Amino acid sequence: MTSAETSASPRAAPREPTAALSRLLALVGVVFVIASFFLPVWWVALKAPNYPEHTFPDGVRIEFHVDGVRNGCKLRVSKEVLEKEALDCVHEMDTINHFVGMFPIASGGPVEKVFSPFLFAFLALLAIGFVTPGRRLRLAAMGVGFAAVAGWMTYAMFLPGGASALGRGYVAALVDSLGRSENETGADANESPIVKQLRESLARSGIQVGDEPVARASATAAKSELIDTLKKTYERDAKAAAWTGSGLQLMTWHYAKSLGRWFNEPERNGRLVSIMTNVAYALYAGLLIAMALFLWMARDARRPWFWALILTPMLLPFGFVVEYGGWLWWYGHSLNAMGAFTLKPFMPTVFGDGKVAQFSTHSYPALGFAMMCASFVAFAAAALARRRALLIDEES
Repeated sequence: MTSAETSASPRAAPREPTAALSRLLALVGVVFVIASFFLPVWWVALKAPNYPEHTFPDGVRIEFHVDGVRNGCKLRVSKEVLEKEALDCVHEMDTINHFVGMFPIASGGPVEKVFSPFLFAFLALLAIGFVTPGRRLRLAAMGVGFAAVAGWMTYAMFLPGGASALGRGYVAALVDSLGRSENETGADANESPIVKQLRESLARSGIQVGDEPVARASATAAKSELIDTLKKTYERDAKAAAWTGSGLQLMTWHYAKSLGRWFNEPERNGRLVSIMTNVAYALYAGLLIAMALFLWMARDARRPWFWALILTPMLLPFGFVVEYGGWLWWYGHSLNAMGAFTLKPFMPTVFGDGKVAQFSTHSYPALGFAMMCASFVAFAAAALARRRALLIDEES
């Protein structure tokens, strides 16, 4: 343990401004990490002659958040066109993709999306621990924080009613996705069961949404109403086990529904669901082990591995790009033969502009990714400031 950690000795005085700067920069980085969770991180758009600019000014655009995919098409305002709701470009892109045998967008990253709040909280706690002065205070702060995240994650994923502890954005995305799949089986979108259930739930709360589609309704509903809608939809599945409302049950059921939306292949889809279920258990165990490991590494700030506390959250933007690119690869290399057209496996555009058939593709970072990059800069500056403080100690 360093003298700077145990007492306020005269040697500590010269380092204090630099140490305070390190703490401030780390906290700024944590704010950027939290902001990136709620903002779109990346966007993708498809453009083609049959999607004219006056109807799709930004093309068929979707936005990727860490906990789900959102509609990227904006409400058009013009004298010629009157719209009450923006075009549903997630549904439109799914429709385009399924013709070439591509799985729905909602089937990508099921484990990462549901675990995202726990992962982001874990990264934030690492950064806070890195700049917390004093061994005892640091271990206490990290220990309490890790225990809270572990309890939250355990309840949300595995205990009855745990889905109520998941983020509202994640739950709303599940409802939107199921609403789209139900809509495609009937002539009237307003008569789809999940839309009807959600509208009735809102009416009981005194909120009237009239004939608005499910995307508008889910934006208005409380999280409890969204979960109740998912529960009723789940219970319509005759083969489903009894509803418990755990996050794991919700994730696996929705993933299976998404995989079978266009391509009803129970055996193949069942294997994928089994793999993702095992990945969820592995990630849960891995996070618990990582918490214990980082708590051990935080005991002594003099050891080289202590710097992993700040280096790990610094990797967030790089980790997202790797994860995003990996799932794009999966989409392009898991094409189903049941598609209307046959394409050779391909790698969708990760960054920049590309072309697939008559479509031009555009894939670029959004504001959330800028926040991730800003967190990298802030954390790197915090690490350098702390390093400078240590050098001052050595020279004093």
